[in-house]
Amino acid sequence: MLRAALCVIAPLACLAASTMPPEADQRLAHDIYKEIVEIKSGFTTGATTPVADAVAKRLRAAGFPESDIFIGGVIPTKANLVVRYHGTGKLKPILLLAHTDVVEAKREDWSMDPFVFTEKDGYYYGRGTSDDKAQAALWVANLIRYKREGYKPDRDIIVALTADEEGGGPYNGVAWLIKNHRNLIDAELCLNEGGRGEMVKGKRISNSVQAAEKWYLDLRLEVRNKGGHSSQPVADNAIYHLAGALVRISQFGFPLKTNETTRAYFAGMAKIDTSGAKADLAKTAEGDAEAMKRIAQSSPAWNSMLRTTCVATLLEGGHATNALPQLAAANVNCRVEPDDSLDYVMNTLKKVIADDQVKVSVSEQEENSPASPLRPELVRAVSRLTDTMWPGVVVLPTLSTGATDGRMLRAAGIPTYGVQGLFGERDDNRAHGRDERMMVTSYYEGQTFLYELVKTLATSQ
Repeated sequence: MLRAALCVIAPLACLAASTMPPEADQRLAHDIYKEIVEIKSGFTTGATTPVADAVAKRLRAAGFPESDIFIGGVIPTKANLVVRYHGTGKLKPILLLAHTDVVEAKREDWSMDPFVFTEKDGYYYGRGTSDDKAQAALWVANLIRYKREGYKPDRDIIVALTADEEGGGPYNGVAWLIKNHRNLIDAELCLNEGGRGEMVKGKRISNSVQAAEKWYLDLRLEVRNKGGHSSQPVADNAIYHLAGALVRISQFGFPLKTNETTRAYFAGMAKIDTSGAKADLAKTAEGDAEAMKRIAQSSPAWNSMLRTTCVATLLEGGHATNALPQLAAANVNCRVEPDDSLDYVMNTLKKVIADDQVKVSVSEQEENSPASPLRPELVRAVSRLTDTMWPGVVVLPTLSTGATDGRMLRAAGIPTYGVQGLFGERDDNRAHGRDERMMVTSYYEGQTFLYELVKTLATSQ
Protein backbone atom coordinates (compact mmCIF):
# COMPACT_ATOMS: atom_id res chain seq x y z
CA MET A 1 0.00 0.00 0.00
CA LEU A 2 2.83 2.40 0.91
CA ARG A 3 4.60 1.70 -2.40
CA ALA A 4 1.35 2.35 -4.33
CA ALA A 5 0.93 5.67 -2.53
CA LEU A 6 4.50 6.66 -3.28
CA CYS A 7 3.93 5.88 -6.95
CA VAL A 8 1.09 8.38 -7.07
CA ILE A 9 3.17 11.07 -5.36
CA ALA A 10 6.54 10.36 -7.01
CA PRO A 11 6.24 8.07 -10.03
CA LEU A 12 9.95 8.35 -10.83
CA ALA A 13 10.78 6.88 -7.43
CA CYS A 14 8.85 3.77 -8.39
CA LEU A 15 10.49 3.73 -11.80
CA ALA A 16 13.90 3.69 -10.11
CA ALA A 17 12.83 0.62 -8.14
CA SER A 18 12.11 -1.38 -11.30
CA THR A 19 13.05 -0.58 -14.87
CA MET A 20 11.01 -3.49 -16.20
CA PRO A 21 7.37 -3.17 -17.33
CA PRO A 22 4.65 -5.37 -15.80
CA GLU A 23 4.87 -9.01 -16.82
CA ALA A 24 1.73 -8.90 -19.00
CA ASP A 25 3.08 -5.93 -20.92
CA GLN A 26 6.45 -7.62 -21.36
CA ARG A 27 4.67 -10.63 -22.78
CA LEU A 28 2.67 -8.46 -25.18
CA ALA A 29 5.80 -6.65 -26.35
CA HIS A 30 7.56 -10.00 -26.82
CA ASP A 31 4.72 -11.48 -28.85
CA ILE A 32 4.40 -8.47 -31.16
CA TYR A 33 8.17 -8.38 -31.62
CA LYS A 34 8.36 -12.07 -32.47
CA GLU A 35 5.44 -11.88 -34.87
CA ILE A 36 6.76 -8.99 -36.93
CA VAL A 37 10.41 -10.14 -36.96
CA GLU A 38 9.25 -13.43 -38.46
CA ILE A 39 7.42 -11.63 -41.29
CA LYS A 40 9.81 -11.33 -44.24
CA SER A 41 9.74 -7.65 -45.11
CA GLY A 42 13.01 -7.24 -47.00
CA PHE A 43 13.22 -4.34 -49.42
CA THR A 44 13.29 -6.50 -52.56
CA THR A 45 12.20 -9.96 -51.41
CA GLY A 46 9.49 -9.19 -48.91
CA ALA A 47 6.49 -6.98 -48.19
CA THR A 48 5.49 -4.62 -45.39
CA THR A 49 1.74 -5.09 -45.82
CA PRO A 50 1.63 -8.32 -43.75
CA VAL A 51 3.26 -6.42 -40.88
CA ALA A 52 0.67 -3.65 -41.12
CA ASP A 53 -2.15 -6.21 -41.22
CA ALA A 54 -0.80 -8.15 -38.22
CA VAL A 55 -0.46 -5.00 -36.11
CA ALA A 56 -3.90 -3.73 -37.17
CA LYS A 57 -5.43 -7.02 -36.02
CA ARG A 58 -3.89 -6.57 -32.57
CA LEU A 59 -5.07 -2.96 -32.36
CA ARG A 60 -8.63 -3.91 -33.24
CA ALA A 61 -8.57 -6.65 -30.59
CA ALA A 62 -7.40 -4.04 -28.07
CA GLY A 63 -10.43 -1.86 -28.84
CA PHE A 64 -9.09 0.67 -31.33
CA PRO A 65 -11.91 1.64 -33.69
CA GLU A 66 -11.49 1.09 -37.40
CA SER A 67 -11.79 4.83 -37.97
CA ASP A 68 -8.51 5.38 -36.09
CA ILE A 69 -6.54 2.79 -38.08
CA PHE A 70 -5.25 3.53 -41.57
CA ILE A 71 -3.50 1.08 -43.90
CA GLY A 72 -2.25 2.20 -47.31
CA GLY A 73 0.78 2.73 -49.49
CA VAL A 74 2.12 3.30 -52.96
CA ILE A 75 1.49 -0.29 -54.05
CA PRO A 76 -0.43 -3.14 -52.38
CA THR A 77 2.68 -4.90 -51.03
CA LYS A 78 4.21 -1.75 -49.52
CA ALA A 79 1.55 -0.69 -47.02
CA ASN A 80 2.04 1.62 -44.06
CA LEU A 81 0.02 1.60 -40.86
CA VAL A 82 -1.03 4.75 -39.01
CA VAL A 83 -3.03 4.59 -35.77
CA ARG A 84 -4.23 7.47 -33.61
CA TYR A 85 -4.83 7.42 -29.86
CA HIS A 86 -6.95 10.44 -28.99
CA GLY A 87 -6.07 12.89 -26.24
CA THR A 88 -7.78 16.02 -25.01
CA GLY A 89 -6.47 18.12 -27.90
CA LYS A 90 -4.88 20.64 -25.57
CA LEU A 91 -1.56 20.14 -27.38
CA LYS A 92 -0.69 19.25 -30.99
CA PRO A 93 -0.10 15.52 -31.62
CA ILE A 94 3.13 13.61 -31.10
CA LEU A 95 4.19 11.20 -33.85
CA LEU A 96 5.94 7.91 -33.02
CA LEU A 97 7.67 6.55 -36.12
CA ALA A 98 9.32 3.23 -36.98
CA HIS A 99 9.92 1.45 -40.27
CA THR A 100 8.92 -2.15 -40.87
CA ASP A 101 11.10 -3.00 -43.87
CA VAL A 102 14.49 -4.62 -43.28
CA VAL A 103 17.77 -5.12 -45.10
CA GLU A 104 17.91 -8.43 -46.98
CA ALA A 105 19.29 -11.44 -45.08
CA LYS A 106 20.31 -14.85 -46.43
CA ARG A 107 20.15 -18.02 -44.36
CA GLU A 108 23.59 -19.15 -45.55
CA ASP A 109 25.16 -15.95 -44.24
CA TRP A 110 23.78 -16.33 -40.71
CA SER A 111 24.48 -18.85 -37.95
CA MET A 112 20.69 -19.23 -37.57
CA ASP A 113 17.58 -18.51 -39.64
CA PRO A 114 17.34 -14.68 -39.83
CA PHE A 115 13.56 -14.86 -40.00
CA VAL A 116 13.07 -17.06 -36.94
CA PHE A 117 12.90 -15.04 -33.73
CA THR A 118 15.53 -16.73 -31.54
CA GLU A 119 16.41 -16.13 -27.89
CA LYS A 120 19.97 -17.17 -27.06
CA ASP A 121 22.53 -16.17 -24.42
CA GLY A 122 20.58 -13.12 -23.29
CA TYR A 123 19.84 -11.77 -26.78
CA TYR A 124 16.99 -11.82 -29.27
CA TYR A 125 18.28 -12.67 -32.75
CA GLY A 126 16.63 -12.04 -36.12
CA ARG A 127 16.65 -9.61 -39.01
CA GLY A 128 15.15 -6.35 -37.83
CA THR A 129 15.59 -7.02 -34.10
CA SER A 130 17.54 -3.77 -33.82
CA ASP A 131 16.66 -1.98 -37.07
CA ASP A 132 13.82 -1.19 -36.64
CA LYS A 133 11.28 -3.74 -35.48
CA ALA A 134 12.12 -3.38 -31.80
CA GLN A 135 10.93 0.21 -31.75
CA ALA A 136 7.94 -0.65 -33.93
CA ALA A 137 6.85 -3.39 -31.51
CA LEU A 138 7.38 -1.19 -28.46
CA TRP A 139 5.36 1.71 -29.87
CA VAL A 140 2.44 -0.65 -30.48
CA ALA A 141 2.69 -2.51 -27.15
CA ASN A 142 2.83 0.74 -25.21
CA LEU A 143 -0.06 2.25 -27.15
CA ILE A 144 -2.19 -0.78 -26.29
CA ARG A 145 -1.15 -0.38 -22.65
CA TYR A 146 -2.16 3.29 -22.62
CA LYS A 147 -5.60 2.32 -23.87
CA ARG A 148 -6.00 -0.50 -21.39
CA GLU A 149 -5.04 1.82 -18.54
CA GLY A 150 -7.42 4.54 -19.70
CA TYR A 151 -4.64 7.09 -19.99
CA LYS A 152 -5.83 10.47 -21.30
CA PRO A 153 -2.95 12.49 -22.77
CA ASP A 154 -3.08 16.21 -23.53
CA ARG A 155 -2.23 15.47 -27.16
CA ASP A 156 -3.09 12.75 -29.66
CA ILE A 157 -0.48 10.01 -29.90
CA ILE A 158 0.06 8.83 -33.47
CA VAL A 159 2.01 5.67 -34.32
CA ALA A 160 3.19 5.30 -37.92
CA LEU A 161 4.85 2.07 -39.08
CA THR A 162 6.19 2.70 -42.55
CA ALA A 163 7.59 1.01 -45.65
CA ASP A 164 10.93 1.15 -47.44
CA GLU A 165 13.14 3.23 -45.21
CA GLU A 166 16.07 0.95 -46.02
CA GLY A 167 15.71 1.05 -49.79
CA GLY A 168 14.11 4.45 -50.19
CA GLY A 169 12.91 4.96 -53.72
CA PRO A 170 9.36 5.25 -55.03
CA TYR A 171 7.67 3.19 -52.29
CA ASN A 172 9.00 5.04 -49.25
CA GLY A 173 6.15 5.27 -46.77
CA VAL A 174 7.04 8.54 -45.07
CA ALA A 175 7.44 10.38 -48.36
CA TRP A 176 4.09 8.98 -49.55
CA LEU A 177 2.29 9.92 -46.32
CA ILE A 178 3.68 13.46 -46.38
CA LYS A 179 2.55 13.91 -49.98
CA ASN A 180 -0.83 12.16 -49.83
CA HIS A 181 -1.98 12.01 -46.19
CA ARG A 182 -0.16 14.73 -44.29
CA ASN A 183 -3.18 15.10 -42.00
CA LEU A 184 -2.66 11.57 -40.65
CA ILE A 185 0.86 12.22 -39.39
CA ASP A 186 0.97 15.99 -38.83
CA ALA A 187 2.45 16.58 -35.40
CA GLU A 188 4.30 19.05 -33.20
CA LEU A 189 7.21 16.65 -32.94
CA CYS A 190 8.22 13.12 -33.86
CA LEU A 191 10.21 10.40 -32.07
CA ASN A 192 12.08 8.02 -34.36
CA GLU A 193 15.11 5.75 -34.57
CA GLY A 194 18.61 7.20 -34.89
CA GLY A 195 19.60 7.65 -31.26
CA ARG A 196 20.89 4.54 -29.50
CA GLY A 197 22.18 3.77 -26.07
CA GLU A 198 25.86 2.92 -26.04
CA MET A 199 27.64 0.37 -23.88
CA VAL A 200 31.35 -0.34 -23.47
CA LYS A 201 32.21 -3.81 -22.16
CA GLY A 202 28.74 -4.19 -20.71
CA LYS A 203 28.61 -0.79 -19.03
CA ARG A 204 26.01 1.74 -20.18
CA ILE A 205 27.73 5.07 -20.81
CA SER A 206 25.48 7.25 -23.00
CA ASN A 207 21.94 7.58 -24.31
CA SER A 208 21.74 9.50 -27.58
CA VAL A 209 19.12 11.88 -28.92
CA GLN A 210 19.54 12.30 -32.66
CA ALA A 211 18.56 15.85 -33.60
CA ALA A 212 20.24 16.09 -36.99
CA GLU A 213 21.54 13.89 -39.77
CA LYS A 214 23.60 14.26 -42.86
CA TRP A 215 21.95 14.09 -46.26
CA TYR A 216 22.92 11.65 -48.98
CA LEU A 217 24.39 12.62 -52.35
CA ASP A 218 25.82 10.49 -55.19
CA LEU A 219 27.89 12.27 -57.82
CA ARG A 220 29.01 10.81 -61.13
CA LEU A 221 32.45 11.81 -62.35
CA GLU A 222 32.76 11.11 -66.06
CA VAL A 223 35.47 11.55 -68.67
CA ARG A 224 34.85 10.84 -72.37
CA ASN A 225 37.18 11.11 -75.36
CA LYS A 226 37.77 9.51 -78.75
CA GLY A 227 40.02 6.73 -77.48
CA GLY A 228 42.23 4.95 -80.01
CA HIS A 229 44.67 2.07 -80.41
CA SER A 230 46.59 1.10 -77.28
CA SER A 231 49.80 0.73 -79.28
CA GLN A 232 49.83 4.49 -79.78
CA PRO A 233 49.11 5.96 -76.30
CA VAL A 234 48.53 9.66 -75.76
CA ALA A 235 48.51 11.80 -72.64
CA ASP A 236 44.83 12.61 -73.08
CA ASN A 237 43.65 9.35 -71.47
CA ALA A 238 40.18 9.24 -69.87
CA ILE A 239 41.33 6.91 -67.08
CA TYR A 240 44.25 9.18 -66.21
CA HIS A 241 41.99 12.25 -66.04
CA LEU A 242 39.61 10.39 -63.74
CA ALA A 243 42.39 8.94 -61.62
CA GLY A 244 43.87 12.39 -61.08
CA ALA A 245 40.49 13.75 -60.03
CA LEU A 246 39.96 10.94 -57.53
CA VAL A 247 43.41 11.36 -56.03
CA ARG A 248 42.76 15.07 -55.51
CA ILE A 249 39.42 14.32 -53.85
CA SER A 250 41.11 11.75 -51.59
CA GLN A 251 43.59 14.38 -50.44
CA PHE A 252 40.95 17.04 -49.78
CA GLY A 253 38.92 17.56 -46.63
CA PHE A 254 35.89 19.80 -46.31
CA PRO A 255 36.22 22.38 -43.51
CA LEU A 256 35.76 21.13 -39.95
CA LYS A 257 32.92 22.78 -38.03
CA THR A 258 30.33 22.24 -35.34
CA ASN A 259 26.64 23.02 -34.98
CA GLU A 260 24.25 23.10 -32.03
CA THR A 261 23.90 19.33 -32.02
CA THR A 262 27.56 18.40 -32.38
CA ARG A 263 28.66 21.01 -29.86
CA ALA A 264 26.37 19.38 -27.31
CA TYR A 265 27.59 15.92 -28.35
CA PHE A 266 31.29 16.65 -27.93
CA ALA A 267 30.70 18.52 -24.66
CA GLY A 268 28.88 15.46 -23.32
CA MET A 269 31.46 13.04 -24.70
CA ALA A 270 34.21 14.99 -22.90
CA LYS A 271 32.55 14.08 -19.59
CA ILE A 272 32.74 10.33 -20.17
CA ASP A 273 35.82 9.87 -22.37
CA THR A 274 38.47 7.45 -21.10
CA SER A 275 40.71 7.46 -24.18
CA GLY A 276 42.80 10.48 -23.21
CA ALA A 277 40.97 12.83 -25.59
CA LYS A 278 38.89 14.53 -22.88
CA ALA A 279 40.57 17.95 -23.27
CA ASP A 280 40.36 17.95 -27.07
CA LEU A 281 36.71 16.87 -26.96
CA ALA A 282 35.89 19.79 -24.68
CA LYS A 283 37.80 22.20 -26.92
CA THR A 284 36.07 20.79 -30.00
CA ALA A 285 32.73 21.64 -28.40
CA GLU A 286 34.02 25.20 -28.10
CA GLY A 287 35.02 25.31 -31.78
CA ASP A 288 38.80 25.16 -31.33
CA ALA A 289 40.23 24.51 -34.82
CA GLU A 290 43.34 22.63 -33.73
CA ALA A 291 41.39 20.40 -31.33
CA MET A 292 38.86 19.62 -34.05
CA LYS A 293 41.70 18.60 -36.35
CA ARG A 294 43.13 16.19 -33.78
CA ILE A 295 39.71 14.73 -32.96
CA ALA A 296 38.92 14.24 -36.66
CA GLN A 297 42.23 12.42 -37.18
CA SER A 298 41.61 10.16 -34.20
CA SER A 299 38.27 8.69 -35.30
CA PRO A 300 36.52 8.18 -38.67
CA ALA A 301 33.17 8.58 -36.90
CA TRP A 302 34.13 11.89 -35.27
CA ASN A 303 35.70 13.11 -38.51
CA SER A 304 32.43 12.43 -40.30
CA MET A 305 30.42 14.27 -37.64
CA LEU A 306 32.56 17.37 -38.06
CA ARG A 307 32.54 17.80 -41.83
CA THR A 308 30.94 16.89 -45.14
CA THR A 309 32.65 13.83 -46.59
CA CYS A 310 32.94 12.57 -50.17
CA VAL A 311 34.49 9.24 -51.11
CA ALA A 312 34.84 7.17 -54.31
CA THR A 313 32.73 4.00 -54.15
CA LEU A 314 32.39 2.63 -57.72
CA LEU A 315 34.52 2.61 -60.90
CA GLU A 316 33.89 1.88 -64.57
CA GLY A 317 35.97 2.47 -67.67
CA GLY A 318 37.40 1.22 -70.92
CA HIS A 319 35.88 -1.08 -73.49
CA ALA A 320 38.75 -3.37 -74.54
CA THR A 321 42.12 -4.47 -73.23
CA ASN A 322 43.85 -3.27 -76.41
CA ALA A 323 42.14 0.11 -76.80
CA LEU A 324 42.49 3.52 -75.24
CA PRO A 325 39.45 4.18 -73.06
CA GLN A 326 36.59 6.23 -74.47
CA LEU A 327 34.93 6.40 -71.06
CA ALA A 328 36.10 6.44 -67.46
CA ALA A 329 33.63 7.12 -64.67
CA ALA A 330 33.29 6.86 -60.92
CA ASN A 331 30.60 7.23 -58.29
CA VAL A 332 31.52 9.56 -55.45
CA ASN A 333 29.26 9.23 -52.42
CA CYS A 334 28.89 12.30 -50.20
CA ARG A 335 27.35 12.56 -46.76
CA VAL A 336 26.59 16.25 -46.42
CA GLU A 337 26.28 18.39 -43.30
CA PRO A 338 22.76 19.79 -42.82
CA ASP A 339 23.87 23.39 -43.44
CA ASP A 340 25.90 22.64 -46.60
CA SER A 341 24.09 23.11 -49.92
CA LEU A 342 24.34 21.12 -53.13
CA ASP A 343 25.82 24.11 -54.95
CA TYR A 344 28.47 24.46 -52.28
CA VAL A 345 29.50 20.79 -52.51
CA MET A 346 29.48 20.74 -56.32
CA ASN A 347 31.43 23.99 -56.71
CA THR A 348 33.96 22.97 -54.09
CA LEU A 349 34.64 19.60 -55.72
CA LYS A 350 34.97 21.13 -59.19
CA LYS A 351 37.64 23.46 -57.82
CA VAL A 352 39.39 20.53 -56.15
CA ILE A 353 39.28 18.41 -59.32
CA ALA A 354 40.54 21.35 -61.44
CA ASP A 355 40.11 19.47 -64.73
CA ASP A 356 37.55 20.54 -67.34
CA GLN A 357 37.67 17.05 -68.87
CA VAL A 358 35.99 15.63 -65.76
CA LYS A 359 32.25 16.25 -65.83
CA VAL A 360 30.46 16.16 -62.48
CA SER A 361 26.73 15.44 -62.30
CA VAL A 362 24.20 14.39 -59.67
CA SER A 363 23.04 10.79 -59.95
CA GLU A 364 21.10 10.61 -56.68
CA GLN A 365 20.22 13.25 -54.12
CA GLU A 366 18.16 12.90 -50.98
CA GLU A 367 16.35 15.85 -49.52
CA ASN A 368 18.39 18.08 -47.28
CA SER A 369 17.31 17.92 -43.67
CA PRO A 370 17.64 20.92 -41.37
CA ALA A 371 18.56 20.08 -37.79
CA SER A 372 15.76 19.89 -35.25
CA PRO A 373 16.14 22.39 -32.40
CA LEU A 374 17.14 20.84 -29.07
CA ARG A 375 13.79 21.38 -27.38
CA PRO A 376 14.38 21.96 -23.65
CA GLU A 377 11.37 19.90 -22.58
CA LEU A 378 12.55 16.92 -24.66
CA VAL A 379 16.15 17.04 -23.47
CA ARG A 380 14.94 17.50 -19.91
CA ALA A 381 12.57 14.52 -20.13
CA VAL A 382 15.16 12.22 -21.70
CA SER A 383 17.82 13.30 -19.19
CA ARG A 384 15.54 12.85 -16.20
CA LEU A 385 14.41 9.38 -17.25
CA THR A 386 17.91 8.31 -18.19
CA ASP A 387 19.30 9.42 -14.85
CA THR A 388 16.48 7.63 -13.03
CA MET A 389 16.78 4.35 -14.92
CA TRP A 390 20.53 4.28 -15.50
CA PRO A 391 22.30 6.58 -13.00
CA GLY A 392 25.53 7.99 -14.37
CA VAL A 393 24.59 7.57 -18.03
CA VAL A 394 25.07 10.79 -20.02
CA VAL A 395 22.51 12.04 -22.56
CA LEU A 396 24.23 13.01 -25.81
CA PRO A 397 22.49 14.98 -28.56
CA THR A 398 23.97 13.60 -31.78
CA LEU A 399 24.16 14.03 -35.54
CA SER A 400 23.78 10.83 -37.55
CA THR A 401 26.31 10.33 -40.30
CA GLY A 402 23.91 7.92 -41.96
CA ALA A 403 20.26 8.63 -42.73
CA THR A 404 16.74 7.88 -41.47
CA ASP A 405 13.26 8.85 -42.56
CA GLY A 406 13.47 11.68 -40.04
CA ARG A 407 15.17 13.83 -42.68
CA MET A 408 11.93 14.00 -44.70
CA LEU A 409 9.83 14.91 -41.68
CA ARG A 410 12.28 17.67 -40.74
CA ALA A 411 12.17 19.01 -44.29
CA ALA A 412 8.36 18.96 -44.04
CA GLY A 413 8.42 21.05 -40.88
CA ILE A 414 8.00 18.32 -38.25
CA PRO A 415 10.93 18.40 -35.78
CA THR A 416 12.16 14.82 -35.40
CA TYR A 417 14.33 13.21 -32.74
CA GLY A 418 15.96 9.81 -32.74
CA VAL A 419 15.56 8.40 -29.24
CA GLN A 420 15.11 4.77 -28.21
CA GLY A 421 16.61 3.91 -24.84
CA LEU A 422 17.81 0.65 -26.40
CA PHE A 423 21.43 -0.13 -25.57
CA GLY A 424 24.10 -2.05 -27.45
CA GLU A 425 27.86 -2.43 -27.41
CA ARG A 426 29.76 0.38 -29.16
CA ASP A 427 31.81 -2.07 -31.22
CA ASP A 428 29.06 -4.61 -31.90
CA ASN A 429 26.41 -2.88 -33.97
CA ARG A 430 24.97 -5.69 -36.12
CA ALA A 431 22.21 -3.75 -37.86
CA HIS A 432 22.30 -4.60 -41.59
CA GLY A 433 24.81 -7.36 -40.81
CA ARG A 434 25.13 -11.00 -39.79
CA ASP A 435 23.32 -12.27 -36.70
CA GLU A 436 21.55 -9.00 -35.90
CA ARG A 437 20.45 -8.97 -32.27
CA MET A 438 18.96 -7.07 -29.34
CA MET A 439 19.84 -7.60 -25.68
CA VAL A 440 16.78 -9.03 -23.91
CA THR A 441 17.03 -6.83 -20.81
CA SER A 442 17.62 -3.74 -22.94
CA TYR A 443 14.47 -4.42 -24.96
CA TYR A 444 12.23 -4.40 -21.89
CA GLU A 445 14.05 -1.49 -20.25
CA GLY A 446 13.53 0.35 -23.54
CA GLN A 447 9.85 -0.48 -23.30
CA THR A 448 9.66 1.26 -19.92
CA PHE A 449 11.79 4.19 -21.08
CA LEU A 450 9.64 4.88 -24.16
CA TYR A 451 6.40 4.35 -22.23
CA GLU A 452 7.40 6.96 -19.66
CA LEU A 453 8.98 9.35 -22.18
CA VAL A 454 5.88 9.53 -24.36
CA LYS A 455 3.64 10.05 -21.32
CA THR A 456 5.87 12.91 -20.18
CA LEU A 457 5.89 14.58 -23.58
CA ALA A 458 2.16 14.02 -24.08
CA THR A 459 1.31 15.84 -20.86
CA SER A 460 1.32 19.60 -20.38
CA GLN A 461 4.59 20.70 -18.84
